[in-house]
Amino acid sequence: MDTRLSQIKLRISRLRDALRNAGAHAILVPSADPHLSEYLPRRWQAREVFSGFTGSMGTLVVTADDAQLFADSRYWTSAERELADSGISLFKIPNGASSQHIAWIAEKLQTGQTLVVDGQVLGLAVAQQLRAALGAKGVLINTAVDLIDQAWDDRPGLPDAPIYEHASPQATVSRADKLKQVRDGMAKHGASHHLISSVDDIAWLFNLRGSDVTYNPVFLAHALLEKNGATLFVQPGKIDAALEQRLAADGVRLAPYADARVTLGALPADAKVLIDPRRVTLGLRESLPASATVVEAINPSTLLKSRKNAEESQFIREAMAQDGAAMCAFYAWFEAAMARGEAISELTIDERLTAERAKRPGFVGLSFSTIAGFNANGAMPHYRATPESFSQIDGDGLLLIDSGGQYLGGTTDITRVWPIGTITDDHKRDYTLVLKGTIALSRTAFPRGTLSPMLDAIARAPLWAHGLDYGHGTGHGVGYFMNVHEGPQSISKAVPDANMAMEPGMITSIEPGLYRPGQWGVRIENLVLNVGLDTPEKGQFGEMLAFETLTLCPIDTRCIAVGLLSEEELTWLNAYHAEVRRRLAPLVDGEALAWLNTRTQALHR
Repeated sequence: MDTRLSQIKLRISRLRDALRNAGAHAILVPSADPHLSEYLPRRWQAREVFSGFTGSMGTLVVTADDAQLFADSRYWTSAERELADSGISLFKIPNGASSQHIAWIAEKLQTGQTLVVDGQVLGLAVAQQLRAALGAKGVLINTAVDLIDQAWDDRPGLPDAPIYEHASPQATVSRADKLKQVRDGMAKHGASHHLISSVDDIAWLFNLRGSDVTYNPVFLAHALLEKNGATLFVQPGKIDAALEQRLAADGVRLAPYADARVTLGALPADAKVLIDPRRVTLGLRESLPASATVVEAINPSTLLKSRKNAEESQFIREAMAQDGAAMCAFYAWFEAAMARGEAISELTIDERLTAERAKRPGFVGLSFSTIAGFNANGAMPHYRATPESFSQIDGDGLLLIDSGGQYLGGTTDITRVWPIGTITDDHKRDYTLVLKGTIALSRTAFPRGTLSPMLDAIARAPLWAHGLDYGHGTGHGVGYFMNVHEGPQSISKAVPDANMAMEPGMITSIEPGLYRPGQWGVRIENLVLNVGLDTPEKGQFGEMLAFETLTLCPIDTRCIAVGLLSEEELTWLNAYHAEVRRRLAPLVDGEALAWLNTRTQALHR
């Protein structure tokens, strides 16, 4: 008997029992916690626990006679495998921002029936969409009960890892200065108070870091700013006395994590509270006094932390160099081990690459789970090898490795594809078309303030010209020793809004791809920094920006169909490799240096 499947079926059965006992007809289980985080503490991984689907994004909806898992194309292959024989159907949605689960619920439920969803993990913006869609049908929404608690017998408690300070020199702006900047943002909205729940905003604002979730150095907390003070709601015992004193010196008092809702309810009747509807849950919003004025706008900290200053940018360059040196050491070992005929698996790659990063100065941990996918596994954008399911690196084909690290001075994220054995002309064609997309966007100049989704087509154009495309975004923002996925900018097919304007100092990935299910996948990813561009017109047509490529690692030229590259593309690639060699050569020696010199040789027709 498959014990995993039997556990899933048992949990779904318990969830349906809880639904019946509550007199409800459907439950919505989002991938979310009280902070609307991407990576969740185990306590709030209910969607994974009740469905068995391990992807980082997805939504589960369960009724008395149906169960649907809504996931986008990055996860379709893995979701089909994980959901097989579970009784849960996969609903394929076009992208992670899709709200098709709301339309499905509206169609499934009848007038007078009830949907249950825990308001403490339901985003305010999503709640507004739900109410609009279901209210029109007369479907009730109960957000006051947590049925997951009733159905999940061994549900974990809150994480208790300690919180520490992100200190100088890497923390280049003081906590007091950041608090002032955010209060200036509050003042523009006339707000007396500002509620912040997104954990990356809080970690940035208070120059604090933690390890309450895997990969992102953040901690669970809410924050309430006033004009002359701030309250940080955290689990007692996570901040030691010395750090508590330093916080107090900056006007920050500590309160128990569980007290946030009570404190919000006790705000003055005339309070004017700034909240970000995309980064606050319905539960917290409903805790505010009915008489309070609520201003909905993006968190000022979200915009501020997206723009790295000159000192931070330099620390990031140094972190990128250390990361690149680690990859040189790994790839030198990998190619030598393959030549010796050693047995290497996708799991081995993860272990050895992580070990090399751990040797580098300032390394703290991985920034996400390493994706090492050989052949068909590389065609799943969010594939992850596990001890139960992995491939040996044996035979011919393409090996895709997407990995990254957290350093005190920056966060890295890089994807490279390597040839194993003999590769075909079809492999080279796909690889080169993706590379053309990476180069095209990397070379682009654009006016400051350009909405980031407008740049998406530039990377796709070389693929579109051949009738090809990919299902994920082209680029996401990246934090500074923070979340590897950061807003507000997104180079994607997302509907643009004013907050997605490209500004100097933003770091974004460029990662076009091409995936052939059951065969292979290609993705070539670098991180880039928005920098000012001095043009001959000297600003007559506005300030122009360009991308500085931060990531330092060779792009394998053995996979390239050189005839598909233009002279300009060849020039860019050779200049990039010359820079990679110049920056990394002082940090490596021996086999790693020899590998670096080999893989950065100029490519000619």
